[in-house]
Amino acid sequence: MTVLADGREPGEPSQAAGPADDIAPPTIYDVARAAGVSIASVSRVLNGRRNPRPETRDRVQRAVAELGFVPDSAARALSVRLKEVVGVVVRRPLTAGPPAPAPAPWVPAGAWDMAGLLGYDAFADETESLQFHDMVNRGVERAAQRRGFDLLVRSVDITDHDAGRRVLALARKSDGLILHDRVLEPDQLDQLSRQVPIITLAGIARPTTANVGSDNETGMRALARHLLYDHGYTTLGYLGGYADSPDSQARLQTLAAEARGAGAVLFSGPQWQGNYYAAGAAVVTERLLASGLPLPRVIVCANDQSALGVMYVLRRSGVDVPGQVAVTGFDDIPMARHLHPQLTTVRQPIGELGETAFEVLYSMISGEQPAERDIALPTRLLCRESCGCQPGATLAGVTELSSVRHLRS
Repeated sequence: MTVLADGREPGEPSQAAGPADDIAPPTIYDVARAAGVSIASVSRVLNGRRNPRPETRDRVQRAVAELGFVPDSAARALSVRLKEVVGVVVRRPLTAGPPAPAPAPWVPAGAWDMAGLLGYDAFADETESLQFHDMVNRGVERAAQRRGFDLLVRSVDITDHDAGRRVLALARKSDGLILHDRVLEPDQLDQLSRQVPIITLAGIARPTTANVGSDNETGMRALARHLLYDHGYTTLGYLGGYADSPDSQARLQTLAAEARGAGAVLFSGPQWQGNYYAAGAAVVTERLLASGLPLPRVIVCANDQSALGVMYVLRRSGVDVPGQVAVTGFDDIPMARHLHPQLTTVRQPIGELGETAFEVLYSMISGEQPAERDIALPTRLLCRESCGCQPGATLAGVTELSSVRHLRS
């Protein structure tokens, strides 16, 4: 008598059969998990594209056989549609210096003369080496390579009024987009995100997008309390990034709340806007010095590159940092620890921002809903010399105020 492998005789119904025990057929995602490869790799094997590596082909074919996977129309559509490309868009200024902000009413006539304010040879190539954006993009690239994807990187000028059309052109060549710092207006973002998955960096999560950023509030709160209570500074200036940047706005709001609670004076506004660039921050600092008004005791910069510009002008003008004016940054890009004095800053995991953005986007490309639509990675205060700390000094408890991953509610 013939007996089947599960102990049944031919023609005998399976014990597991029955409507109540129906099991959903395997999907292309199950094949990818079982084979330990990406959706892109499964797509390449199923469609015979790009000559996948023999070991990858074997693993996928073995998983297909073991799972009994039969591509349905949706799986075929996904595998054929997949371009294995992600688009990344950054904003860049037209020149090294920012658009000139409007003069404040209290500034004496002639103090805002543009002569000499933009001629900074030290920052002439700044727009070609944006360390923060480059580090984020390298994180995206690392994660993309692990999944078998390529990157298309495009920049749009901050004054470009046709950015939406340029981004749409990139979207047509990509499976999804990662947009830096308010590349699109909210209505443009809503419209485009219904056509292609989108992740924003330093943005605001929307119903059809996801956002990846850093915990600005906890990082800036730690820095503000260090300056206000450990050093006792009573006048502060906030040198901001782009006026419409959610990151810059969040950092300012937190700093303002802490200064208000401590009874300190905080200066900010259009005349303090450096647009995240060393050249822009240098222009702002030159103009503040030219006004003849006293500088605040500490200048809190929206990012490290701005702090570089501030420190450059102060040093050139004979202002001692931190003896006369303390300076701080945000990001902890590599050059921060090599400045003299070393820059006190808030570290955010720059490369991890890019990697996380890609992984969330990849899940959306694969047809999944992101588990979290607004992800804030941890930040950490690093007390160095530019705030007035002694070299090698540590403050117990301060640097660990944001030591765990945090989700904005």
